[in-house]
Amino acid sequence: MAPVMADLRATGGPLPMVDDEDWVDDPEYASAMLRGPDGGGFGITVRLAAAECDRIASVADKVQEWAIEELWSRSATNWPPCPHHPDAHPLGAVNRNGVARWACPSDSTAFAPIGSL
Repeated sequence: MAPVMADLRATGGPLPMVDDEDWVDDPEYASAMLRGPDGGGFGITVRLAAAECDRIASVADKVQEWAIEELWSRSATNWPPCPHHPDAHPLGAVNRNGVARWACPSDSTAFAPIGSL
């Protein structure tokens, strides 16, 4: 989770409070609960046996979903914004050649490794 949290901090995105609680109760998965200022919870899970780049991309995708929900109705919801289409959509989290990256979902251009924004 550290790389996507670094990107949230670097870009001024909303920062969740993270409750490291095992709500899945499955030894093959790690889980946590993201909470915003209103106290509402958003659960995330990741398969521990997945490759590191897949775990990072999966967590980034889920944290991004939480961030977009937090930004709803008070700011642009395209976090992180796509450099090619900043008013259209956010970047998506992908595994590109073994590296978790932020990429344009429209033209597949990979921009930056997750954690380096």
